[in-house]
Amino acid sequence: MKAKILYVEDDESLSFVTRDNLQLQGYEVAHCSNGRDASERIHKDNFDLFILDVMLPEIDGFALAEQIRLKNQEVPIIFLTAKSLKEDKLHGLKIGGDDYILKPFSIEELILKIEIFLKRSKIVQPVKVDNNYTFGNFTFEYSNLLLRSTAQSRQLTQREAELLKFLVDHKNKILKRSQILEAVWGEDDYFLGRSLDVFISRLRKYFGEGEGVSIENIHGVGFRLKA
Repeated sequence: MKAKILYVEDDESLSFVTRDNLQLQGYEVAHCSNGRDASERIHKDNFDLFILDVMLPEIDGFALAEQIRLKNQEVPIIFLTAKSLKEDKLHGLKIGGDDYILKPFSIEELILKIEIFLKRSKIVQPVKVDNNYTFGNFTFEYSNLLLRSTAQSRQLTQREAELLKFLVDHKNKILKRSQILEAVWGEDDYFLGRSLDVFISRLRKYFGEGEGVSIENIHGVGFRLKA
């Protein structure tokens, strides 16, 4: 089953080369050169993965990502950006992006990231182990990326679910930042550490107060999920 990708890039030469290489890898690629056309495709069609340039005519990549997350909390989103500012990258993660690639990039790097995300998603691995967890006042269905409490249900992104699963698997234990990064992101570096902080903040917000669960910051070491 081919993965269907929406690729949004206004650079004509770059988009031609990238689209051609992705198609050679067997992916079905729909391309849009501006945010307005991409927005229409997002609402009309279903895709297995999105590759979004941040700087786009009419509607930028961040705004497109917000539209995607309103429709689907699970589908992977990869940002392409010419900016190296950490604030821009962190903003992309906060609004629901899963990863970013800094321009200029290699096709091999992009394909590797696509394969990693698709292996974690239903398009490549449709049968998942049904891992259900109960802690505090929450029920976490990892296979469905669903976090339930007595008050509400929340659809998680793939990365949020993977991080939460690792924390729950080791609940009430202190985990080093490097342990978490290597287990969930696959490597330990400065920027990924900042990404981890963003995702920890998201989970803390989901847990709220009075639900019997908290994520404790162990200064200079890491985190502990207390339940």
